[in-house]
Amino acid sequence: MHGEYKVPGGKLVVIDFDVVDGALANVRLAGDFFLEPDDALDAVNAGLEGLPQQASAEEVVRRVREALPEDAQLLGFSPEAIAVVVRRAITGARDWREYDWEILHPGALPPRVHVALDQVLTEEVGAGRRGPAIRFWEWNEDAAIIGSFQSFKNEIDPVGAENEGVQVVRRITGGGAMFMEADSVVTYSLYVPAELVAGMSFAESYAFLDQWVLEALQEIGIDASYEPLNDITSPKGKIGGAAQKRLGSGALLHHATLSYDIDADRMLRVLRIGREKMSDKGTKSAKKRVSPLKSQTGMERPAIIRHLIDKFVELHGGAPGEVKDEELERARELAETKFASREWTHRVP
Repeated sequence: MHGEYKVPGGKLVVIDFDVVDGALANVRLAGDFFLEPDDALDAVNAGLEGLPQQASAEEVVRRVREALPEDAQLLGFSPEAIAVVVRRAITGARDWREYDWEILHPGALPPRVHVALDQVLTEEVGAGRRGPAIRFWEWNEDAAIIGSFQSFKNEIDPVGAENEGVQVVRRITGGGAMFMEADSVVTYSLYVPAELVAGMSFAESYAFLDQWVLEALQEIGIDASYEPLNDITSPKGKIGGAAQKRLGSGALLHHATLSYDIDADRMLRVLRIGREKMSDKGTKSAKKRVSPLKSQTGMERPAIIRHLIDKFVELHGGAPGEVKDEELERARELAETKFASREWTHRVP
């Protein structure tokens, strides 16, 4: 069996082994990481020999820690990373490059159609009717998009939203609210088979699926990093956040929103929770907490999106694709029957 895992912000870890009578044999760990002393590698390989094939990640970590010499130095990886790569080999996880990615970047759509399209395209991947894809959003309306499990009344000031002309839409993923003025954020959605993140915990999959974004942001001068569980940040402040939804069909939706520009005062007139977060953190202004891409790079939003697309293709491959007519038609139908309904929008009052 063979497994690979690029540690977010770290090095590549590779493992090969056989399975004999339900246990690991002939274990060979490799990668571009740093490990001292030299014989620590042989010690880890020996420690994993005989590990039951169904061992948990916690058991793998325990075996590795027990096998490592007391003076061992691991740089660019960790026992937890070894556990991930072992589990990925056992579960038959696949690599990004094993898929034919489609890059979707349709024109402006209403916010409700965007969240409906996330559901439709994830279902299509799960049903095997389309391959994995990444989609970048465009819209020309203002919206506050709340997480699937957030309380409407706790998150939204309805008077403020009405006065500001901001529609409220509930998406299918968890996580926090997204204040999305036209041309003010960069949002993308990944539609992938769950096997891409096989062997990872939910927390590990978040950082793994957004690692390409961190590398892209670093190339344009942003010292971007991942802050568990789902924040993309920099020393100057938070840039954005991610959310996921996993379907029983085996498909996964992972999307992230990065702040390009922000009218923080307007956002706080719409989002109640924003006021609480600012108060809780002792921050007088959201401008001191959220650090948009525009202020950090000086780049135009379309140029940033182009750079993100180019980086994704460089790392993972991909070719331009299109949202099918029948997919868009289904999304528009869902936008009206589900996502515009009071029943859905206020599912958590």
